[in-house]
Amino acid sequence: MINKLVEKIKKTNAPIVVGLDPMMKFIPVHIQKAAFAQYGETLEGAAEAVWQYNKGIVDAIYDLVPAVKPQIAMYEQFGIPGLIAFDKTVKYCKEKDLVVIGDIKRGDIGSTSEAYAVGHLGKVQVGSNAYYGFDEDFATVNPYLGSDGVKPFIKVCKEENKGLFILVKTSNPSSGEFQDRKLSDADNRPLYEIVGEQVAKWGEEHMGDSYSYIGAVVGATYPEMGKVLRDIMPKNYILVPGYGAQGGKGADLVHFFNKDGLGAIVNSSRGIIAAYQSDAYKEKFAPENYADASRAAVLDMIDDIAGALGTK
Repeated sequence: MINKLVEKIKKTNAPIVVGLDPMMKFIPVHIQKAAFAQYGETLEGAAEAVWQYNKGIVDAIYDLVPAVKPQIAMYEQFGIPGLIAFDKTVKYCKEKDLVVIGDIKRGDIGSTSEAYAVGHLGKVQVGSNAYYGFDEDFATVNPYLGSDGVKPFIKVCKEENKGLFILVKTSNPSSGEFQDRKLSDADNRPLYEIVGEQVAKWGEEHMGDSYSYIGAVVGATYPEMGKVLRDIMPKNYILVPGYGAQGGKGADLVHFFNKDGLGAIVNSSRGIIAAYQSDAYKEKFAPENYADASRAAVLDMIDDIAGALGTK
């Protein structure tokens, strides 16, 4: 799957992943009203609104970008109906030939980790039959529990030719409370460097044509740390959150990429899916045209990153 992701990035010239992280406050009133008219102000109504909102965005941007990243918590908050909306979103995106990164941030050990991996990336055995669960192409994984929590995912990825993005240096302000801590006076490296080294080792176990199926998550809000981690993980694709609404911009991203112009894919979530509410687009796009605003935001993001990388 990493080979497909790289080829789609080359084809679109857009190293971008759109985060499908729906919240009710992002969903235009006309979509909510239609969903509530059908299902009432219920979990089912909310899930229907989420699904219709996502579908409109995907229809508007699928030809511009290689990948999407639905964040499962935004669906889980609506219970089982929300998970059904997540499943419908994943399936629809794959119908549009988008690479789907399941932002699930799972991290556990043994059979629990294997069950997460099977549910999101692999097939579960039911009697004499095997079925895909959510069937994303990649998943995000928290490595805090060590190899016991990651290797079951790698095993399933090898079986299915799918991939992972492992949290190394996250974009949130408090990430440094643990991730920046030095190991000791004798070893002055921060923890995120040690994790990056381990991701590089895991990546050697599952290589594609030029990049590993095992990637890393490194926030755009820490460009200097991204430069260090790029050197540590030359063959691992880096998923870069924090662009746009969290403060990252194209100029911050140069060091996340390799000299071949590849090696990184940049995420924007509410900066794209809720673009119609932002100062940059709300005067031009009414809520009824929210998907057109999302398309405009993607085009502007492509232009910003291309300008920073010198690929215009």
